[in-house]
Amino acid sequence: MITNKPVCVTGASGFIAAHIVKELLARGYCVKGTVRKNPENYPFLLQLPGAAERLELVKADLLCVGTYDHAVSECDYVMHTASPYEINVKNPQTDLVDPAVNGTETVLESCLKSGNVKRVILTSSIAAITDEPDSMKVYTEKDWNTMSSLDRNPYHYSKTLAERAAWDFIMQKRPAFDLISINPLMVIGPSLGPSLNTSNRMIRDIMIGTYPGIMDINWGFVDVRDVAKAHILAMETAAASGRYLCSEESMHMKALVALLKSSGFEKYALPKLDLSGKAGTLLMKLLSFTQPRDTGMYIRTNIGRTMRCDNAKIKRELGISFIPVKESIIEAVKDMVKWGHLSPPKK
Repeated sequence: MITNKPVCVTGASGFIAAHIVKELLARGYCVKGTVRKNPENYPFLLQLPGAAERLELVKADLLCVGTYDHAVSECDYVMHTASPYEINVKNPQTDLVDPAVNGTETVLESCLKSGNVKRVILTSSIAAITDEPDSMKVYTEKDWNTMSSLDRNPYHYSKTLAERAAWDFIMQKRPAFDLISINPLMVIGPSLGPSLNTSNRMIRDIMIGTYPGIMDINWGFVDVRDVAKAHILAMETAAASGRYLCSEESMHMKALVALLKSSGFEKYALPKLDLSGKAGTLLMKLLSFTQPRDTGMYIRTNIGRTMRCDNAKIKRELGISFIPVKESIIEAVKDMVKWGHLSPPKK
């Protein structure tokens, strides 16, 4: 272990954060996790191996200044994962931007006040890299999303502003701690809690007939367990620095549907109509205007484009190896059946 002090994980009940907590406990660390409700509301965290001896849950609010003071006061390392992840919201400013940006600044101010913190690991996103992939480009940690706004992919906008705010904080206040950001692509895999995360929900929607056809769209995927390990490796690796794109590989919707069909899920309402050609793409762009505002915007800015990212830095500097995306997808589906988010497959 590199510290006898607890590691703080904000938003501990979240999809990624819960796996971070589990992995930290498995490695022998003490953990102080922040949650929005009373600790007894999170039995899936309290029942993790080692939790009884080494996990403390404390209430904190992203929009309340000083609320993280106690949580980080004894910690050398802070994993800031807490941030809203919703695609369609009523008010992007209050529902996404304010909690993402103000929450990040609130956590960093508490870290500064503590005087103990050595490193903060921020859960950022591919959303802070781009919201409209250029098929001719391979994205790296040097790229920044400059196109999103409150009206255009507001979730991407919130993640970009939050990460910018974190790096600006480091530049302006020169704290004793350093900052590392982990920028995963679509995070999938088994969930430790009962909630359905947004990326797994997308796979479920493909299986229950939400999509009228197979679109010319692809996603970069990464297993949630690898994202958790990336956070911990960023904490444990003294030479780690800057941003880390965290992705296994991209998969086209056509390949995803074929994988599901060949893996025993062919009786679900998987899309059959191939709309991945030019005519189909034009039709889907037109149909996107019938979708909720931000879903439609996401389709229009991603359809017909290929996402390609360079994960060389995270593999080289943190030594991480990734779970194959096909395994992650199948595990995610089986896990959604287990939690009741999907009906069991018909026989």
